Amino acid sequence: MSRGRDNDREVGAAMASGRTSTLLALSCATVLLATACTDPPPVPGPQPTTVAETPEPGPDQIVIGVDEIAGGYNPHTVADLSPVTRALSRLLLPSVFVPGDNGLELDETVMRSATVTSTDPFTVSYVIRPDASWSDGAPIAAEDFIYLAEAMRGQAGTIDPAGYRLITDIASRDGGKRVEVTFADRYPGWRGLFNDLLPAHLLKDVPGGWQNALATSFPAYGGPFAIKSIDTARGEILLERNERYWEKPAAVDQLVLRRSDKQGIIAALRDGNNQFALTRTSGQDRAALRRLGDAITLYTVPRPAVAEVLLRPTSDVLSDDTARAAIAALIDRKRLIAVGTEGGPSGRLRANAQLGAPSASGYQPTIPDDENESHPERAWRLLRQAGYQRSAGVWRDQSGDELRLVVASPGDREPYLAMARELERQLTAAGIEAKVATPKPRELFGADPADPDADALAGGVGIDVVVAPRAIGADPASTFASRFACREGGAGTEGTAGSVDGGDDPDGRDGAVNGEGDSGDGTDTSDDGAVEPGNIAGFCHERLARLGRAVLTGERGLDDVRSEVEATLWRADVTVPLFQLADTLAVGDEVAGVTPGDGFAGPFGDAVNWIRTGE
Repeated sequence: MSRGRDNDREVGAAMASGRTSTLLALSCATVLLATACTDPPPVPGPQPTTVAETPEPGPDQIVIGVDEIAGGYNPHTVADLSPVTRALSRLLLPSVFVPGDNGLELDETVMRSATVTSTDPFTVSYVIRPDASWSDGAPIAAEDFIYLAEAMRGQAGTIDPAGYRLITDIASRDGGKRVEVTFADRYPGWRGLFNDLLPAHLLKDVPGGWQNALATSFPAYGGPFAIKSIDTARGEILLERNERYWEKPAAVDQLVLRRSDKQGIIAALRDGNNQFALTRTSGQDRAALRRLGDAITLYTVPRPAVAEVLLRPTSDVLSDDTARAAIAALIDRKRLIAVGTEGGPSGRLRANAQLGAPSASGYQPTIPDDENESHPERAWRLLRQAGYQRSAGVWRDQSGDELRLVVASPGDREPYLAMARELERQLTAAGIEAKVATPKPRELFGADPADPDADALAGGVGIDVVVAPRAIGADPASTFASRFACREGGAGTEGTAGSVDGGDDPDGRDGAVNGEGDSGDGTDTSDDGAVEPGNIAGFCHERLARLGRAVLTGERGLDDVRSEVEATLWRADVTVPLFQLADTLAVGDEVAGVTPGDGFAGPFGDAVNWIRTGE
């Protein structure tokens, strides 16, 4: 059997996006049956004519195979980070800027303009198209900007909130169609803000607030499609053309996102029941797709997420730098990557640096030579230094209690659950009692890291280690500044820029990680009081926070601080990056216009142009 076309590539390369238009002609045959009588007696009147009508054709529909359709669907939260959430946000929600051939480009289907109108204070003016509106008739307006900015500033578990935290004022002009946003400082990455706007007039009073926003569906739409139904039991989301969309209408009537396992997805592509699929694949799955032949074209589509292990300094055990270093030394990173990627395309996107995405242009590995494999002897030495003793193959503290760790994954989501179980196996084999917890994603990522009860998510027990995705935003500076943010009001927070010159670059593999004025675990020891973490890692390091602020505002370039940041993070033993998530896009020959997309947009950004080319 011939091999399928495999156009594997990384995000960042520009794609030629051809547009195909096909006219489908439908013909109806009408059969007229007439009854004539020539024999007496004569018929008293004309006989009725019978018409055999051709049934009305079904809707012009494209069916897409996916791994999962279950919510939530909020594209601004790490908890809801998934391919289906990204797909729905591109189909249903308006954005100011979208990924294009040359980076972020103004979305002129929504906006008239977006420009910097003042540098003192730094102000950006947005002009929204007068005809841009939500599907219930409400205008897309300033209140939607305000709602999103307030949520991103104040809620836990959001993706890249640092830029929003620079905002000091949002003013509504011209009936809400002109929005003036003022910032506390210069912000070169402002184009990354206000993507996937949400209908504030419907969500601002939703029970449960932001944490319940888009938990099960969308209340209104501002894109080319609308949701007709979400059937989680059947595993299907049915979308139809948004008849209130003010711009170019979608070429097809309906899109169907259909959940299936890998065998089902492959069979549906083979039989023509699915026109294309976007799915996480193992090496065997990929080979099976290739065997479908030249009718299927394959692409690799990297996600805006890196799988990583977080060793949380807020846990009772891992708050000790030496104990945390010991646990890090026990991790067999190569084995975790093998379990998580299963020989699929993610395996070629190993995260060998603390910053950035492996699929990005210019990505450079910084991983120390000894970080790929476990080092039991080093771990045992460090555990003894931390006050633990090994007895009968089990590590115990000075009170004789067993060393216990809870490893969490966001629910049963894969590949995180499989890797959490593998890490549990590794720790147990080393004499540490470990167990896996699976709190709901919105509980895991939505808890305030500084809340004393934030760790009580897994049946009342604290979480020491998390295996989860790290989101990657459109602006690398904002992603860095957001990642290890400290809570506002403490030293080293977004509100305390300070100078970023000077300070010692930390050294010593097993020693404390020190920045200027802070202790080994990143907790401020100055007179200003303790710095509190504002991130899922539970890690606040004053020096990194200051560098993040400087990069965010353009005072320093990310490349200028990269070496110091990478060294600090590798030595902190807080994050162990594994690989970038990637899906396989398998496109059949009965659909035209489907491409991997630009940047992290994915294939759904051009959905208005998709057409069926055959039945």
